[in-house]
Amino acid sequence: MQAGDNSNLLRSEAELKLELTRKEKAKRIKDRGSPIEIPGKALALQVRDGVAWIAENTTVIRKLDLETGKTLQLFKGHSAPVTSLAFVDRVQGSGKGDLLVTGSWDKTIKIWDIETKELISSTEAHSDFVKALHVVPSLRLLVSSGSDKIVRLWDLSSAADGRPLSSVATLTDHTRPVESLDARLLSDKSFLLYTGDTMGVIKTWEIGRDDAAPSRWKSTLVGELKHHRTRINDMIHGNGYIWTASTDETVHVIPYPAPAAATGAKPIPPIEHPTAVRTILPLSLTPLAEPYLLTGSGDVIRVYDVSTPEEPELVAETDGHWHDVTALRLWFRKSPIANDPGKVRIEPWIVSAGLDGTLRRWKLSELLHPPPPSTPVTEETQPTGPDASSDLLDEDEERELAELMEDD
Repeated sequence: MQAGDNSNLLRSEAELKLELTRKEKAKRIKDRGSPIEIPGKALALQVRDGVAWIAENTTVIRKLDLETGKTLQLFKGHSAPVTSLAFVDRVQGSGKGDLLVTGSWDKTIKIWDIETKELISSTEAHSDFVKALHVVPSLRLLVSSGSDKIVRLWDLSSAADGRPLSSVATLTDHTRPVESLDARLLSDKSFLLYTGDTMGVIKTWEIGRDDAAPSRWKSTLVGELKHHRTRINDMIHGNGYIWTASTDETVHVIPYPAPAAATGAKPIPPIEHPTAVRTILPLSLTPLAEPYLLTGSGDVIRVYDVSTPEEPELVAETDGHWHDVTALRLWFRKSPIANDPGKVRIEPWIVSAGLDGTLRRWKLSELLHPPPPSTPVTEETQPTGPDASSDLLDEDEERELAELMEDD
């Protein structure tokens, strides 16, 4: 038997072992986190007013009541997995977020009326999968990125008129698919855009209105970060830091813009995990303003105390799912107070989504202080082949598609 055949045999054995481990874990944690089963796998998640909006690999967007677990609406129109979603005001400044924007592997961006489910428009946006969306509300701009390595800006000023979106800028400096986006407003005419790709490169752009052509926006590359070795899975800017999660099994918290060097200042170390980190939730950037960071690495949810970023401390870990955690979102859960009509209790909960086809609901206090597990928390190990560290786009996307579309 040739060496290649041996590696295939070993890889198959590893996959069988992983499948068995997942089946055993699925039975062990089947009731943990009050799971809500969905037909597909959640690739993106937003929580608004007790409702989960889920972008699924089944080609639909699902609106789901987090209290009852019932599906309220299905938005159908994409022909491939839906990877990203965002909200925009029909009337600028209304704060209603009454238009839903979605991106898909079918290469389109679609806009929907969230009440009627009406498909308002569809735009042929990229030449390959759409991977991320970000709205800059006050500037009426949408940013999209894709597996075609391109970042595009779209005019949202006429988002509700039924016509395809107009592209107002294109950024072409990345050499790998761009998976993560975030932005920081500078003025009523400019903002900073952060773009993270599958090589672990984060580029920072200053985007401003082009005075010579008011309908266009111009971009200037102003910075680049290379602290990750491979794919950026999640990225959030806030309070002077960029928070990033990567397939290189680390989370980084980077001061940005970088402050002037201070004598004796300790560098912020990476927060290392046993496997790839798909999602992060820094609670300091939410209305809670608590100094905790939640991470989804493999099928485990971890909580870190980052009150001193230079010395992050693992507080707790929870066996949350039996397959990879894909999203962590804050939910302010409202419940009536017994014997006090008209009054409600508001508590912070966390909603997690996973490739096990469930959403799970966790009281934040229980994630901070979980009960002792009946068996030790175990981290699943992904099978790897001899070239697992290479970042060849075609193979990578094929593996991703096979995993997302497999029957569990």
